[in-house]
Amino acid sequence: MPNRYENYPRIAVVTGGDSGIGRACAAALAGAGFDIGVTWYSDAEGAERTAEEVRAAGRRAETAHLDLTRLPQAASVVDELADRLGGIGVLVNNAGTGASTPFVDTAWEQWREVLAVDLDGPFLCGQRAARRMRAAGRGGRIVNITSVHEHAPRVGSAAYCAAKGGLGLLTKVMAQELAADGITVNAVAPGEIATPMTGQEDVDPFTRERPGVPVGRPGDAREVAAVVALLASPAAAYVTGASWPVDGGMLMMGPQAGSHLPSDEWRSG
Repeated sequence: MPNRYENYPRIAVVTGGDSGIGRACAAALAGAGFDIGVTWYSDAEGAERTAEEVRAAGRRAETAHLDLTRLPQAASVVDELADRLGGIGVLVNNAGTGASTPFVDTAWEQWREVLAVDLDGPFLCGQRAARRMRAAGRGGRIVNITSVHEHAPRVGSAAYCAAKGGLGLLTKVMAQELAADGITVNAVAPGEIATPMTGQEDVDPFTRERPGVPVGRPGDAREVAAVVALLASPAAAYVTGASWPVDGGMLMMGPQAGSHLPSDEWRSG
């Protein structure tokens, strides 16, 4: 018997789709047959390059500006793009920011900016998408891009870790509440990925050594996007409330890495 909840529109909105993981997700979803709404914060030209890649795959693409420090109004971009594309079946909450400041030195303004972008934004955008999916009655998919720091702390990243940890538990609550509507909600938790956010734009990750990571290198954004595309597909209908690390095994190394650190340099982040 066909599942009516696998008939959601092949339309996806990817926040922060102007570069890095967001661009890779847009391309992967376009390759899987989705029309794509792309949001951007500071790089309109980057968003248009992503849109051109989507169109080259034979799919429709629309772009829109999104500033997640201007909440709650900014989240209306989800409805705007859904209206322009004719619906929404998938939301990828990818837009994010970070900070590298010791806990005691983190200014309130910096704390609030990171929490707004990395936690408040996905909450509000997720609400917008879920309401539309629920009203359409055809199910859907929400994928929240978190981080390995959803699961493990990092010195100097108090705000980032708090936001990503919060988004991880928010993902689980969303999954519980939306399952009856055929809407699955999962997290994807990248490790070190060669993107502009990690200062590795246009870097071939296969040329970099990471001895402390079992796979031995950083990740490629397309490796994250492949998991996102799976979770966005009808084939993943029985997967919800999970967090999928895409980290080359980094999280497995916690105690072992701690016992093999050669100096106190880690204390400065």
